Amino acid sequence: MQTMVPVGSDALWAEDSGGHEPALVLLHSGISDSRLWDPVWPDLTAAFRVIRYDSRGYGQSTAASEEFNQLDDLRAVLAHFGITRAHFAGCSMGGGTAVALALAEPHQVGSLVLLCPGIPGYPWPEEPEVDAEYEALLAAGDEDGMLRLGLREWAAAGDDPFVVDLMRSAARAMPSEELEREGEPAFDRLAELRAPTVIMVGDRDRAALIDSNEEAARRIPGCRLIMMPGVDHYPTVREPRLVAQTILGHCRDADAS
Repeated sequence: MQTMVPVGSDALWAEDSGGHEPALVLLHSGISDSRLWDPVWPDLTAAFRVIRYDSRGYGQSTAASEEFNQLDDLRAVLAHFGITRAHFAGCSMGGGTAVALALAEPHQVGSLVLLCPGIPGYPWPEEPEVDAEYEALLAAGDEDGMLRLGLREWAAAGDDPFVVDLMRSAARAMPSEELEREGEPAFDRLAELRAPTVIMVGDRDRAALIDSNEEAARRIPGCRLIMMPGVDHYPTVREPRLVAQTILGHCRDADAS
């Protein structure tokens, strides 16, 4: 079932596969939209009730017309579908949102699979040249330029048509991101996480992102770290079987414990 979920003055496109509980909620990255999960959707929906949605400005959701927060939008989606507890798989930006929920509402999170997560509060190294290039492209409304920049920085394993289309969707969403309120820093609170957690990151992702994920895995109690050879910031596209198998196995282990 596909629907639009009201969030303030805007609306999020969402899809609910239906099926038996417990639910599995999928949160996409900032360089894609919810189609990021297409390569693993059939395997996941065969085993769980799966919910995914497009963040504001992405995919089929409306552009942001007001300030917003990713965690509040996730809460609105969960409330809309009547989800009080679920497993969560989040990629990059979505991983950070899943961590924020697990810290704020631990009773709602059965387990976490974090794909190359971007966790607020990590001291990301300064990149003045990349930042200046991004700001200039955004000010000029140059979607093609933002697309090229995104592919250069995040798609080291290749710019096949599906990846290009996902990145183009993200480029269209960049103006909405300017209205996003940054979440509370979470990196220094990772030791507080109690949900069983797996982090997956590719060796062709950006060096600072890999460093942050390795450090996050050390801080999260009992966290398992999976390094993926040849994978960049699109793990579900590059290694769908491994990602699906990891999510399914981790969720089942968490339910059994």
